[in-house]
Amino acid sequence: MNKVFLFCLSLILLLSSCIELIDDLTIHNDGSGTFKYTMNLSSSKIKVNSILALDSINGKKVLSKAEIKSKINLFASHLKTQAGISNVSVSINDLELIVKFSCDFTSVSTLQNGLKNSLIAINNIKNTEDLNQNWLSYDGEVLKRNIPLFSITLSDHVKELDIDLLKTGNYTSINRFDRPIVKVEKVGAKINPSRTACMLKVSTYDLHKNYSLIDNCIYLSPIKNK
Repeated sequence: MNKVFLFCLSLILLLSSCIELIDDLTIHNDGSGTFKYTMNLSSSKIKVNSILALDSINGKKVLSKAEIKSKINLFASHLKTQAGISNVSVSINDLELIVKFSCDFTSVSTLQNGLKNSLIAINNIKNTEDLNQNWLSYDGEVLKRNIPLFSITLSDHVKELDIDLLKTGNYTSINRFDRPIVKVEKVGAKINPSRTACMLKVSTYDLHKNYSLIDNCIYLSPIKNK
């Protein structure tokens, strides 16, 4: 869920010269799990702070640090009310520009629905067509992931001059399971020695040019009967 859901930070993410985005998804055998998301802009503090000092850029309003923090906390508050979501935690390091988010979920569908509902609520989104897309699915044996359409819509508005600044950033997707992975469809995805986790790392520049880079399908071994 690349980048993915910190909707209010999209402009800063797309204009920052060094972006480190990490999403870490753990799914247990019963379908429950934990989702963690980290946005690290510490290497771009000077540039990001200069952007935040502007009223607007490319015709888009630039949020202040206080507005961004309020938006993130409001998102977390809405997510806490969603069915199947628990232990929502957000930490915001204003000085180093690092945001960390995590939550537990009872199923992948409750995670996806919770994120969708919270994004709609905090942004007063009336046209939810892009959010109707399922970018996560899990049937107990296969996990499918792709990039949300709303992320594509947002980043399509960035000018080529700004896109060049994405070349030093990275997006890392990690998926963890209780049992071994049989195979992954995405070339370049790395599986750990115990085959219980896989990692896919791409540059934010390449990801903007080709959104399918984080599309992945992960096949798991059958659950052993006790």
